[in-house]
Amino acid sequence: MAQNITPELIAEAVKRVMGSLGEGTQKTTGAVGSTGKLDAKKDFPLGIKRPDLVRSATGLGLDDITLDKVIAGQLSFDDVRIRPETLEYQAQIAETAGRPHIAVNLRRAAEMTRIPDARVLEIYNAMRPYRSTKQELLDIASELETKYQARICAALVREAAEVYEKRGRIKK
Repeated sequence: MAQNITPELIAEAVKRVMGSLGEGTQKTTGAVGSTGKLDAKKDFPLGIKRPDLVRSATGLGLDDITLDKVIAGQLSFDDVRIRPETLEYQAQIAETAGRPHIAVNLRRAAEMTRIPDARVLEIYNAMRPYRSTKQELLDIASELETKYQARICAALVREAAEVYEKRGRIKK
C-alpha cells in the first residue's frame, strides 16, 4: 500500500522523533519552512498560527496547560517553563520582522534555560556595579561558556566586565 509521503509529513516525523529524544536543537527548525526559518508574516503569533511548535519543558502543548489543571495541582513549574526551541522560533520571527536585537535577546534567554535558576540570580547579583572584580566577571563568563554552552551570555558578561572597568564600576 503506497502512502503519499510529503516534505511536511517527513518534517513532522523528524520533529516528533527529536522531541521524544529531548534533543530539540536548531536542526529541528530546519524542517519548519522552505528557508529553514519561521517567518513573522506567516507564523506569528506562534500560539495561534503554529501551536504545534509550542511545547513546555516537559513536552506539554498549549492545550494541555489549563487554569483548571493549575488549580488542581496537576501541573508543575516545569510544565509551564519555556523550552529553548520556542525561544529560537521567536528569535527567527524577530529576525524576519527586522528586529535583530530582539532575536539576540531571545537567543540569550534560550541559553539561560540551561542554567539553574539559583545560579542565574547569583550571576545577576554579581553583575551589578561594584559587586564583582573584573576577574570574577571573567570567571563567570568562562563558566557560562564551558559549563552551560551559553556563548551569548558569556559575551555579555565579558562586555560588562570591560565597560565596568572603563567606567570605574568594578569592585576594588
